[in-house]
Amino acid sequence: MSDANAGQQQAPDFEQMTRDIAEVPAVEVITTVAVHLMSAAAVNLGLAEEGPQHKDLDEARKLINALAGLVTASATEISSFHAAPLRDGLKSLQLAFREASVVPDEPGQGPGEKFTGPVFGR
Repeated sequence: MSDANAGQQQAPDFEQMTRDIAEVPAVEVITTVAVHLMSAAAVNLGLAEEGPQHKDLDEARKLINALAGLVTASATEISSFHAAPLRDGLKSLQLAFREASVVPDEPGQGPGEKFTGPVFGR
């Protein structure tokens, strides 16, 4: 088999991938992205097994902001059944960020709070 044929066999089938993603309901795509953002934010807050080794509050802030925007914008589209746990997870991350900060943000100024409003303890 020539190198050209080997390269053709390994090339991704973009047409098949497009058909596959077209079959995934929007709510599943949105919740999957939200869970990935939550997981990445948790790692950057130092909440993973390795803890402080991966702690980066600047990165966590960006991820929480993106998550807040996604959850807020999509809440009416994905139903309360899906939105409620995402909101709970978002609030938990916002509170964890506040706890992890040496100088906590003023209420309403924390990550994602421009979308959710001020977040206070449970």
